[in-house]
Amino acid sequence: MDTESEPYVRLATLRQLHQVVADLNTARSLADTLQAVADGVVRGLGFELAAVNLVRPDGDLVVAAFAGSTAGEALLAGRVGSRTSWERRLTMGERWGTLRFIPHTEGWVLIDDDVPQWHTEGPLPRFPDEWHPGDRLYAPMFSSQSVGSELIGVISVDKPSSGRHPGPWGREALQMYAFQAGVAISNARMRANMQRALVRLERDQQALRASEESFRQAFEYAPSGMAIAEMGGDQHGKLLRANDALCRLLGRSASVMRRYSFSDLVHPEDVGLLLRTSAEGGRAELRLARRDGSYVWVSLRNSVVADTADGPRFLLTHVEDIEERKGRELQLAHRASHDSLTGLPNSAELRARLSARLCGRPQDKDAAARAAEGPEGLDEFAFSYGYGPDELAAPLGSLDSHTHTVAPDEKDEAAGKGLAVLFCDLDGFKSINDRFGHHTGDAVLIEVARRLSGAVRDGDTVARLGGDEFVVLADGLAPADAADLAVRLRNAIIPPIRVDGRAVRVGASFGIGWAGCGMTAEEVLHSADQRMYVEKRSRSATRPSHRRAG
Repeated sequence: MDTESEPYVRLATLRQLHQVVADLNTARSLADTLQAVADGVVRGLGFELAAVNLVRPDGDLVVAAFAGSTAGEALLAGRVGSRTSWERRLTMGERWGTLRFIPHTEGWVLIDDDVPQWHTEGPLPRFPDEWHPGDRLYAPMFSSQSVGSELIGVISVDKPSSGRHPGPWGREALQMYAFQAGVAISNARMRANMQRALVRLERDQQALRASEESFRQAFEYAPSGMAIAEMGGDQHGKLLRANDALCRLLGRSASVMRRYSFSDLVHPEDVGLLLRTSAEGGRAELRLARRDGSYVWVSLRNSVVADTADGPRFLLTHVEDIEERKGRELQLAHRASHDSLTGLPNSAELRARLSARLCGRPQDKDAAARAAEGPEGLDEFAFSYGYGPDELAAPLGSLDSHTHTVAPDEKDEAAGKGLAVLFCDLDGFKSINDRFGHHTGDAVLIEVARRLSGAVRDGDTVARLGGDEFVVLADGLAPADAADLAVRLRNAIIPPIRVDGRAVRVGASFGIGWAGCGMTAEEVLHSADQRMYVEKRSRSATRPSHRRAG
């Protein structure tokens, strides 16, 4: 009777198996678990030698633990066998459940492969189930018992203490142990991965804390303004944080700043620019309100700080004070477009403002109405202005997008209003300049500019064309209104002007022209200039002789 089948032997083996499996689950690291697997084979399953071959990330198997012989451990530990050679061994052996047994009679074909081994030659077996040194027994370990589970390693065993091939109970015990060992190794790997992940997480958190502290210091102590604002939703643009430099720039405390959004602080004319910048990120130059009600020019640069999961979260805004630079730019722009003596718009600025009101196509209201009636009207409209078939849409488009400037009919008081151009030439200025010098002449021009500016409406333009010539642009006037304005302007000019204790007088001649689309700015000014000369000659012819002013 086979002693392995006796109940007391099975019970003893089961106890040993229970103990070694318990040892597997108490190992503290992956290396300890692998060694416990090898030791358990020798201590609990009746084999003198055992090696644990662990699958590496590249698929090959490395001898990760050895038990039963220090010499064997020194020879085999750390050696690698290719996955191809291992798969050959696991497919060619006899199948004992999940175990693979290769008898010495077949193992000769494996002598030259690269799987680490310690087998030696020995005498032929004396009886059929006697263990031969060339016999090989492998117990594959899988991540689970499910079909297709991953191979994580192979236990190699040798020299059964009985000197015989394992019987059914011994085979089943080794198979059960290999399964438990696979679970233990998987758990140990998982614990090792978790520990590594925790170490990485702690490092990342430390790096994040260091980064946050660096950002906080860079934010708080930056020499220029910095702010963090909400992005998206009902609170878009609301300030969450503002650094000390921004608070000083706007004269508001950090707690007060959190009550506002940038749209509350920006100049009304710059709101559209702010919205485009905050929606797209980028840079803009605009004005922000100080606590005292004044505005300061700033360069505002937005960066969108995004969350990969939730999308954009907030805006990081850099605010740089550019008041001094902007002041110089505006001053240079003002000098380029305004007269240096009087501060009025100069000739170039006058022509630019006038040209902005005009287009190259005169409006014919009757033709436009006919064009709206249908194709025949459209053809007539195009023919009347010389447009080709490809240009038929252009005049209608211009009518839709441009308000035409039309000169009123001076003979018909009810004919509407237009853009009046009043050309002014001073009378008697040359004699003042010649008699009292350019200093007095300049003072007269400055005072005339002041009086003209004070006599027009808000929105009207008073410009110095050059020398003693001035031009007034006044929109929305009927012919009678323009004539009244010319009288008011003349009456504003003629009172005495005191310069260095003396009073001098100048007169003024006005010519009234009307701007109309289809005209150029030069044509409009020339028309008003010609009418001014007509006015000057007619007034000279009827003016009685009088004593020179001064």
